[in-house]
Amino acid sequence: MPARPRVFTTVGLPDRQRVPLWERHNEAALIGLRCRSLRTEMLEATEINLQLDRVHLARVRGTSHVVERNEELVRASPTESVFLSFSLVGETFLYHEDAVWSLRPGQLVICDADRPFMRGFSQGLEELVLKIPRELLGSVTDISKLDRPIVWDFSNGEQPIAHALARCVGAAVDVHEPQPVAEEAILELVAALCAPGRDDLHTAHLKAVHTYLDVHYRDSALSAQRVAAAVGVSTRHLSRLLSEEGTTLPESVLTRRLDAARALLKKPEATSMTIAEVAHRCGFGSAAHFSNAFTTRFGERASDVRRRAVAARSLPPA
Repeated sequence: MPARPRVFTTVGLPDRQRVPLWERHNEAALIGLRCRSLRTEMLEATEINLQLDRVHLARVRGTSHVVERNEELVRASPTESVFLSFSLVGETFLYHEDAVWSLRPGQLVICDADRPFMRGFSQGLEELVLKIPRELLGSVTDISKLDRPIVWDFSNGEQPIAHALARCVGAAVDVHEPQPVAEEAILELVAALCAPGRDDLHTAHLKAVHTYLDVHYRDSALSAQRVAAAVGVSTRHLSRLLSEEGTTLPESVLTRRLDAARALLKKPEATSMTIAEVAHRCGFGSAAHFSNAFTTRFGERASDVRRRAVAARSLPPA
């Protein structure tokens, strides 16, 4: 039976116990930290944790506060780990030895958890966290020492490896509908992110391809060269990856465009759009090509789907 995420929150706790209990929880579940809030009773923080065999996943939400991991705490509670933090909400600062980083939503930072640091969340936060034993990271990436933090963007779809990794972590620690995640898939994505150029990471590269297509399928200029370059593989390797799933790049793009068009046709906003406008919105350069492909895929015309959706909305509630 796969492990399910576990939830801890300060919401509803006695005011004066919020910060101490938050610190105690983090030391036991994730990373030992000292926490400071301008008003102790205002700290509302929630953490969803999932421990896999060797790596730990978490989703953290909270109001404004500052956390610190100083030398004393590192000595008292070493982790022998590296953490990757995906910022989703709220700008933060990271003070690490002699440098300061300002991080915005959509950025990923990787740090050695046993090097002192301070982080501040003036606007609150929501982030995904992946903690990996340092020795394990070294075995999958050849990174044996991390002297300084590394920052990547993952929100704009141009870093599909990082984006795919964020998706995997986020799905696994969704408290309402957690999705099973294979630890090996997580480690492959980390390896592809930290050691680009390898062609033996099929699972990671395939996840990155699908992530990139999910973001860019509407782009009429999408090409095999562009997808391969974004993922960090050759066009030949890209073709092999998709053929393992029994598909091709044009077929994968077409499927996404048709599914998006069908979903759009069912929305009220499509009532005032022509079929050609729907086609263009979903990445088709030709309305005729769209209509033929739509009928072939779904066995009915696009106009029929829209007409049926309009009729359904006009019915009185049961």
